[in-house]
Amino acid sequence: MNEAVSGFSKLSKEDKINWIAQTYFSNPAEAISLLKNYWNADETLQQLHDEFIENTITNFYLPLGVAPNFLINGNYYTVPMAIEESSVVAAASKSAKFWASRGGFKATVINTEKIGQVHFSYKGDVSKLEKCFAESRSQFFTDTENLTKNMRQRGGGILNIELRDKTNLIDGYFQLHATFDTKDSMGANFINSCLEQFSKTLTQQAEVYALDVEIIMSILSNYVPNCLVRAEVSCPVEALAEKNIPDPQQFAQKFLQAVRIAEVEPFRAVTHNKGIMNGIDAVVLATGNDFRAVEAGIHAYASRSGQYSSLSHAKIEDGIFTFWLEIPLALGTVGGLTSLHPLVKFASQLLEKPSAQQLMQIVAVTGLAQNFAALRSLTTTGIQEGHMKMHLNNIINQYQASDIERSLVKKHFKTHAVSHSAVVQFIEGLRK
Repeated sequence: MNEAVSGFSKLSKEDKINWIAQTYFSNPAEAISLLKNYWNADETLQQLHDEFIENTITNFYLPLGVAPNFLINGNYYTVPMAIEESSVVAAASKSAKFWASRGGFKATVINTEKIGQVHFSYKGDVSKLEKCFAESRSQFFTDTENLTKNMRQRGGGILNIELRDKTNLIDGYFQLHATFDTKDSMGANFINSCLEQFSKTLTQQAEVYALDVEIIMSILSNYVPNCLVRAEVSCPVEALAEKNIPDPQQFAQKFLQAVRIAEVEPFRAVTHNKGIMNGIDAVVLATGNDFRAVEAGIHAYASRSGQYSSLSHAKIEDGIFTFWLEIPLALGTVGGLTSLHPLVKFASQLLEKPSAQQLMQIVAVTGLAQNFAALRSLTTTGIQEGHMKMHLNNIINQYQASDIERSLVKKHFKTHAVSHSAVVQFIEGLRK
């Protein structure tokens, strides 16, 4: 394609698909058929999905799996996980079962504070700006009362507003830095609405005090270092023993070393934390929350010391092995897709309709479980043995194996190492 398309958003769904098929595919009919195969047969449900975003042409499916036997604060959960990567759900389930017989997971919400900022420019006398803000501070709360009424009735609302001088970073740069409690909603729309009103109030008050203030932007922050949840497991070192852990003392020491390496080595920390996010993102996505915001906030938190580091930590004290993480999580169980997407509603029911704080605990625990499973494999059998066995189905499907071939392949690789080339060679051998 050598030229831009005009008026694409105004085309009907059918016309969008036809244009794409004709423009980019040598077999337009095949492309159209593929897209329509992923439409929902229920037209009302399909329209619902079409209206989630813009320029919708079809649905892109991810598998929704479940990891049972999560014992969290004395209650059992079956955790929904939407993810495409092999072995993630199996690893979470295995960790859940392992720790359920050792007291389960403990989770605590430390704080639920969220942040929003009005960024603005001012190059006058700073003392005059400080006087304006101090004498007008109550006005910001008054001017947002209509926006915060319902949230205040639920026990949330605006917690604090500060004027912050950032002129050491950018000439004339100031902020209104506000904190919020949004209860069971993630709160993005609520926070942004309040911030936009703050910018109007600031402009009005600046005029009263004859100050030249220019609003740059008003937006929430996805970095929420004071919206924290802690998840942990612990047991006597001897209780770590199982089939693949014949020497629990040796295992515990290697495990601690593996965590310590991720704490000090960024190259390892990124992959270490990616494993944690395998569990976190899968539950965040299944429950209709914003996994991009969660990812950005958590990785920023992992860098808060100035160097990217492990999100999880471990120790042995008085013969007790303890493994934990503390992460920032801004989640919601009301608003957004939670009341629209049928499978998000299903996931909520599966989790027994948790509050936002309960969901924070479940998500954090799933991340910790995923990390434990990865480190257990890395420090014992190695990660590839289990992962490649779970990946076997993908390789079989890629080569369109028949039912007989599938059965023979699975039988063979019960006792042989799985690799892509080995599976392909075996299938080709069967076909010869």
